[in-house]
Amino acid sequence: MTSPVSALKPPVWSRESLSEMVSESLKDYRLICVANREPYSHEFTSSGIRCVEPASGVVSALDPVMQATGGTWVAHGSGSADWETADAAGRLRVPPDLEKYTLRRIALSRAEEDRYYYGFSNEALWPLCHIAYQRPVFEQDDWDCYRRVNEKFADAVVEETGAKRPLVFIQDYHFALLPRMIKQRLPGAVVFQFWHIPWPNPEVFRICPWKREILEGLLGNDLLSFHIQYHCNNFLDTVDREMEALVDRDKFSVTCHGSSTAVRPQPIGVDFESMSDESADPATEETALDFRRAHGLEGQKILLGVDRLDYTKGLLERLEAMDRLLRRHPEHAERICMIEVGVPSRSRIETYRRFADEVGGRVEEINRKHATSSWKPVLFLKGHRERRDLIPLFRMADVCVVTPVHDGMNLVAKEFIASREDRQGVLLLSSFAGAARELTQALLVNPYAVDAMAEVMHEALRMPPQEQEERMDRMREIVREQNVYKWVGKLLQLAVRLEPS
Repeated sequence: MTSPVSALKPPVWSRESLSEMVSESLKDYRLICVANREPYSHEFTSSGIRCVEPASGVVSALDPVMQATGGTWVAHGSGSADWETADAAGRLRVPPDLEKYTLRRIALSRAEEDRYYYGFSNEALWPLCHIAYQRPVFEQDDWDCYRRVNEKFADAVVEETGAKRPLVFIQDYHFALLPRMIKQRLPGAVVFQFWHIPWPNPEVFRICPWKREILEGLLGNDLLSFHIQYHCNNFLDTVDREMEALVDRDKFSVTCHGSSTAVRPQPIGVDFESMSDESADPATEETALDFRRAHGLEGQKILLGVDRLDYTKGLLERLEAMDRLLRRHPEHAERICMIEVGVPSRSRIETYRRFADEVGGRVEEINRKHATSSWKPVLFLKGHRERRDLIPLFRMADVCVVTPVHDGMNLVAKEFIASREDRQGVLLLSSFAGAARELTQALLVNPYAVDAMAEVMHEALRMPPQEQEERMDRMREIVREQNVYKWVGKLLQLAVRLEPS
């Protein structure tokens, strides 16, 4: 019998319900998604050209929307064989064999990619928005190229607009100038954007030499969304400080130059059902056992980290906490192992190359200090891992350690929860990750307080199974309900209710 409380719960969003919603709600719109990353790329291999689907929560959520609407996805064509598989304008129909919507690839030169993506996006905006004490690099040439690339994408959006009303969904910080550019070309378009990284406070943002141009660009949106309310508040405070604009804190909107922008939080999620089902597959447990045997981990408790090799992820602080845990609690020696999956990231940037070397060096140092003839405390797995490779690791981990010094959300925390259909495991989570606002049953830590973090690791390793179950049940309920399909569905619903300003 269904309880009165559960009967009142709204149905959980799914891939199918999202497709049904957009088929009805967006039938009068031409949906154009703009992202730096493409949903399908083509690569040369020894056996010929292969189609690759990047592992991305955003792609997994938006792909069914695009298939249901038959719209266009505009992205940087970065695959080695991308231009052999597209027409002269960079267009092709995707997914392969189904051909439900159009992918429009934008060609960028090596110099454009260096300055727009690696330069301004990731050496200026990324450290500026992540308060991680990494100084942003502001180069005029990078900024000029960033502006030109945004113009190139704006021109492509106009070219992809058909007879229907344009509904343009822009992804992330690579396109801060794009909304205003689109509005200037297509005044009747509905334009909305999700900013996937944090927005800093006004004192931090004011150091950017082009702060007004960025704010002007973003205020071209009809809707601008962040993961959490705190980042929305920071954005409104920044506009209030830097612009001659009307900031309405009751309606959470900004009116500037006669146009209005709604500012709303909408936390992103993961494909909960898919990950939970995959975790429950007996083959996943067998893969986890094989991994333990291959690395000599039988009988050991596992602390697991899965991160890009990025200075915002708190890797050095986490390793220092592991070192101190073993010094303060020597009873853990030969009984635990920290597995760190380090995914190379932005290796064309010197800061990232140095950071990856520093992490590797710190791992070697800890292993030299604490290892025995038959055991080492840290297993560092450097390289890319597919989701199917990560789920067995999530399933076998006793503690998942997610300790960014600043993060918009952090989906690793949610992927771990989704992978624990056995209701066991402990999530140790930085209070500076957006996910900490939702996952309050995690053990929250300050990654800068390394001694305290070491003690929380000790607590996590000793948590009774019953307490693990109780905490995990609550977090799984949240992650199941706040999934990736709800994220995109709610944004689309809000966007189509807005009148273009």
